[in-house]
Amino acid sequence: MPPTPSRQFLDRFGAFGSLLCAVHCAALPALLVLLPSLGLSFWLSHDVEQVVVVFVTVLGLFSLLWGYRRHRALHALALLLPGLVLLWTGLHGGLEHEQMPHAVVMTLGGLLVGVAHLANLRLNRLHVHDASCAH
Repeated sequence: MPPTPSRQFLDRFGAFGSLLCAVHCAALPALLVLLPSLGLSFWLSHDVEQVVVVFVTVLGLFSLLWGYRRHRALHALALLLPGLVLLWTGLHGGLEHEQMPHAVVMTLGGLLVGVAHLANLRLNRLHVHDASCAH
């Protein structure tokens, strides 16, 4: 039985959002220069970043724990958890005022979370229900 469309959507959405977050964090130094001149500096605020990290955390945990119940493999969670630790460290670990370390930590965290969603999507797709499967 293949994974449901809603599960596939959650992982694809999570992977896209997390990878988009990683690109945002990698481009942050250039954005710091450009966005104020365009009147879009609110996107660089700590509050927006915190909302995104909370959303990524909730979506990631929900989606990957749901996937784990199906495939019982820890690979995706093993990528997600360090990614979330990096994101939260970048947000509240004293790096928020250090431009380059903050960007590096947030980028790596976003990449790990995005790759975790892709791994979960793959594990769900490859999981086969048979006599040895409890689900």
